Amino acid sequence: MAQAAQFTEQLTGALRRETVKKHVGAIHISGKLSLLQRKLSNVLLLNAYDTLQTSQSHSIDAKTLAMIVGYNSNDMDTLRASLKSLAETVAEWDMLDEDGKQEWGVSSLLSYAKLKGGVCEYAYSPVLAQKLHDPKIYALINVNIQRNFSSGHGLALYENCYRFVRTGSTGWWPLETFRKLMGVDGSSYYESFKHLNAKIIKPAVAEVCKTSDISIEPEFRKKGRAVSDIRFKIKENPQLAMFNIDDSDGLRASKVYEALLGQGVSDRLARQWIAEHGDAYIAEKLNYVVGRKTKSSVGYLTAAIRDDYKVEESVKPSTETIAVLEAQQLRDAANAHVENLRFIDRQERIRKFAIVAELVSHKNPTHRDADKRLFISSLEDDLERDDFLKHGWGSALNATKIFAFWEELQPECFKI
Repeated sequence: MAQAAQFTEQLTGALRRETVKKHVGAIHISGKLSLLQRKLSNVLLLNAYDTLQTSQSHSIDAKTLAMIVGYNSNDMDTLRASLKSLAETVAEWDMLDEDGKQEWGVSSLLSYAKLKGGVCEYAYSPVLAQKLHDPKIYALINVNIQRNFSSGHGLALYENCYRFVRTGSTGWWPLETFRKLMGVDGSSYYESFKHLNAKIIKPAVAEVCKTSDISIEPEFRKKGRAVSDIRFKIKENPQLAMFNIDDSDGLRASKVYEALLGQGVSDRLARQWIAEHGDAYIAEKLNYVVGRKTKSSVGYLTAAIRDDYKVEESVKPSTETIAVLEAQQLRDAANAHVENLRFIDRQERIRKFAIVAELVSHKNPTHRDADKRLFISSLEDDLERDDFLKHGWGSALNATKIFAFWEELQPECFKI
């Protein structure tokens, strides 16, 4: 655990969050990036987000960066090549500005990047930094979920669909636009819809549905006999519960969560509000709503949270709200320590999964297959076997058993 603590000391600021805001312009510009380059781009943005408009450059420990993305932490050659690709990739956006006027622009994804003394330093052009930081138009990309993707096309499709999850559909995209989003524009092979559907659409859709927190279904529109447009129907994936299993327990322990349920708020909505706004903000809105006569306390509370209703000075907090706030003050101190331990545990699991991936990569196909069969034979639960068959050595459900299995094969493999 001390080793894990040492590792997490390198994760500061925005990196302690699990989601990164991706501006829709940014999502549309990196279609030709490889899977690892796309993951690298997301982590760099996550690391820089809080200071995008106040700092001209950003930095992160190179080994930490490699480990988070999924590289061998000592493989600086691959990291250098990927950083070079990001600097050489042209970002293009085409959107409406604040006045409703069309705006088009281009910029390199990174204006520069360098590795020195074990630190990766990088920067964005000022205009791209402004676009990336715009809070009005973005999608929240879960960096933990993106680690589960094994193809660049799958992750690209996830990013482009996720921002439409609330509307339930991407809307119609011309096939030319879709090819560009997937990074296969300019390829004569994928000008054929048959090839595009078989090699890009079907595999990417399957991976998004299997791997992420959304389920998608493609629909096609024709001009004459040829497919001309594509859109994706989107809904939340129940599998999300598997990704957030650790966080849900922490949120449900909150007194604010209990108070929300007492007002008739659903479990899912209560956890969503607390995760998005924090206990203190939600407790303040409860104080505003509790005791007021309304047709729908949930509807009124929703409006109070959305529009930031303020408590008038003449309105005294209710006894229930005072109890919530006092209990929260006592809970905060204890929770800080508990959350820190959870964070350390999550990062330790990430570190060990990265080591397992490295160990597997050094084995030949015959040995890899033998290791898989041996591990599967040790699993007695059908759910555990199914999860391993889906996710392989990255199966979160089997994490403890996977680590024990590899430590038995190669003692002390997880020691730094």
